[in-house]
Amino acid sequence: MKSVLRQVRALHRLEPANNDHLAALRVATSVAVPSLILLLLGREDLIIYAVFGALTGMYGRSEPHQLRLRHQSQAALVLVGGVAVGIFLSVNHLHSWWLVAVEAVLAGIGSVYSDRVNLKPNGPFFGILALGACASAPVPVSWYVALSIAAGAAAFSIAVGFGGWVRGRSWQRGAERDVVTLSGTARRAAAVHAARYALAVGLAGSIGVLSGSGHPHWAMAAAAVPLAGADLPSRVRRGIHRIVGTFLGLAVTAVVLVPAPWSLAPFFAAHQVVVLAILVIVFQFTTELFMTRHYGLAMVSFTPVILLMTQLAAPIDPSVLILERGVETFVGAVVGILVVVAVRQRVVQQRAIRH
Repeated sequence: MKSVLRQVRALHRLEPANNDHLAALRVATSVAVPSLILLLLGREDLIIYAVFGALTGMYGRSEPHQLRLRHQSQAALVLVGGVAVGIFLSVNHLHSWWLVAVEAVLAGIGSVYSDRVNLKPNGPFFGILALGACASAPVPVSWYVALSIAAGAAAFSIAVGFGGWVRGRSWQRGAERDVVTLSGTARRAAAVHAARYALAVGLAGSIGVLSGSGHPHWAMAAAAVPLAGADLPSRVRRGIHRIVGTFLGLAVTAVVLVPAPWSLAPFFAAHQVVVLAILVIVFQFTTELFMTRHYGLAMVSFTPVILLMTQLAAPIDPSVLILERGVETFVGAVVGILVVVAVRQRVVQQRAIRH
């Protein structure tokens, strides 16, 4: 009973601050500059590629500059690679089951890579999120232009992360990131973890396709969230945070997108695209502000980020957008929780039989 109460209290515990405003400012700057340039050029439909490239800034937040440089370069491979595959699927009109199969396979591969280079945040989540979002949106320019925007934003994000070295010129000699050398047992554990990702993402995506959803990639991304936890309680907790935080974030999104008297005011109507683009930047700042302190609170802001830039890229009825996001997130998070529980129990049972 005490263990259960401890886990319940952990659901709403806010972790201590650790210069989160600095990391949030770096990420917001990384998102803001390329996004505002595209907005000035009248190409708000391309902001989605800039944002996913700029999310490179979320990695290596508390590391010395040379370690952050390496860490973010490794993360850029995941993010820009996800964008590239998503663009390929979109350009070639490979949707539905193609998207599910490709994303499930790459989720497993991304898990192995993430474990190998010790990415923080853990796992391939942002890479497969970028893949699914870019695959589900039409590419309004040549594929190499869209990919160049993502790569350029990632490079700018890396430059922002390394920028502090120019001012302080502090270099930690001998510092290097841990690259995990996997033993036989660790390799098996990594393989099981990758299989969890592939199974959870594939199963959630299949449910999304069979349900007729226009955004099955949201279910696949949500299914990957619980797997990033360090142990079973933290994985279940992340899944719950994902659901509750997303639902609260949908309420915030509805205030912005669903027609209301204030949104019909002349200023908002005339500058709606500008307002939405600026809100993407603001919400990304608050996302990073709480990302390591409380995942659920971070999702309250990150949900509008995803929906607003999706709406900028390919506008649809906001009510449909919000409903599908809620349903797909719930389904995906539940699937992810069930997979981490089921696969873990099976492994434990096999060990018990061997001994």
